[in-house]
Amino acid sequence: MIKSMTGYGRARRELHKRDITVEVRSVNNRYLDCAVRMPRMYAFAEDAVKQCVQKAVSRGKVDVFISVDASAADVAKVAVNRELAAQYAAALKELSEVCGPTAYRVTPDQLARFPDVLTVTKADEDLETVSADLCTVLEEALASFNAMRATEGARLAEDIGNRLDNILTGTGQVEARSPETVAEYRRKLTARMQEVLQSATVDEQRILTEAAVYADKVAVDEETVRLRSHVSQLRNMLTSDEPMGRKMDFLIQEVNRESNTIGSKCSDVEIAQVVVNLKAEVEKMREQVQNVE
Repeated sequence: MIKSMTGYGRARRELHKRDITVEVRSVNNRYLDCAVRMPRMYAFAEDAVKQCVQKAVSRGKVDVFISVDASAADVAKVAVNRELAAQYAAALKELSEVCGPTAYRVTPDQLARFPDVLTVTKADEDLETVSADLCTVLEEALASFNAMRATEGARLAEDIGNRLDNILTGTGQVEARSPETVAEYRRKLTARMQEVLQSATVDEQRILTEAAVYADKVAVDEETVRLRSHVSQLRNMLTSDEPMGRKMDFLIQEVNRESNTIGSKCSDVEIAQVVVNLKAEVEKMREQVQNVE
């Protein structure tokens, strides 16, 4: 079944003492455009995240939001910059000499207040493990995301299917009406010639020739056959598990082209009205297909 390009999914799990939350949302786009927003310290996992998205989505503008609370997993290391601390201590002693002969003792807590004497760093993380954890939660979010897109896709398929029914009905009306237009043309031509010649007897062969030329001119058999073929292909696409949005968009353009050709060939009022209805259905389908992956 076809999927919509618009959807939303969210997942949250705690893995290796990291509380990971992932949100995925998407809107229509001609191609796949994936943007990932995550804490800078996890930027190394961006390519892995995008690869996960590419496996699940083929088209659309996809935004992925990742937040990580790793406070429980943090292992801090405190390092002392001994050389810098010694320089601060020497400077303090020198200042004490300026103040007078009073004895002065530099204490550790004084040195600790100066910048860069103590530095706090996090323990090295296993980058592959972190990337795998992020992708695990992302896949859960994508499952929810795709479920929503499938539900919306089912609604789109139902609406498009109803419009295809209307197009088939209109095609049948054109096929039924087209021979009648030729018969009407023949009757009108006969009456006109009788009026001009003021005689009840007219050249029947001439009438048949003119009617045959007119019938060939307004024949829409090829167009209606192609319309039915396009409708059949579109129905098959609605049940496909593969992304069909682009193919459907192309076929709908072909349906529109055949409708235009029928309208240009036929000057009959009834057929013209049917063509107007066909084009209205095509336009509505085109709007819907813009949402199909």
